[in-house]
Amino acid sequence: MRLYSQIDAFLQPDHRVLDFGAGRGEHILDNQVPYRRQLFDLRGRCARIEGCDVDAAVLSNPFLNHAEVIEPESPLPYPDNTFDVVFSRFVFEHIKDPDLIAREMFRIVKPGGLIAALTPNKLGYIALAASVVPNRLHVRALKYIQPKRKSVDVFPTVYKLNTPRAVARAFGPNAEVYSVYTAGEPGYYFGNPFLYRTWKWLHKHLPDRLRPLLIFYIRKN
Repeated sequence: MRLYSQIDAFLQPDHRVLDFGAGRGEHILDNQVPYRRQLFDLRGRCARIEGCDVDAAVLSNPFLNHAEVIEPESPLPYPDNTFDVVFSRFVFEHIKDPDLIAREMFRIVKPGGLIAALTPNKLGYIALAASVVPNRLHVRALKYIQPKRKSVDVFPTVYKLNTPRAVARAFGPNAEVYSVYTAGEPGYYFGNPFLYRTWKWLHKHLPDRLRPLLIFYIRKN
């Protein structure tokens, strides 16, 4: 909600927006909270919302005006300076070539435009636990940890763009990068109420640099 609240504060009715890694729109389709569904759905608050993803499921995303299937780690199919806002939700952890993707995202956003991304912090427990479990076992593990998580929404992780230093280096000197350490609602607690309360306590007391999530706000000078 923090990411989308900031995007909403920046958004103007004439803006063109790209959801990078939009998927099937599961964060809206599967959400049980009406306020969150309303906040996450940007239609009607900007001139146009587009989406792209390596998964063809993006073509069925009902919250986009237009969708494109892209090749992994390849140039994006948009002209220079196309979008006022480019945002991604849990995508940076999957990027294998951060320099290429950062360069492409920076190319397609307009001068003064905003790139916003929510991703696990490489030093947080989510990324550390995922790094211990091989990618080939992620789907099987998540069936126990997050029973409601659908396997179609699980992708390999590499964590090459998941620290403030890595993001600042990838986007280069012409970008203003603001990093926010944060923690969302616990999602990895096996359905156990005690573990849920434990994670809630940890989220409150962890030092910033160990919090599980990072939000990056990147302005193109």
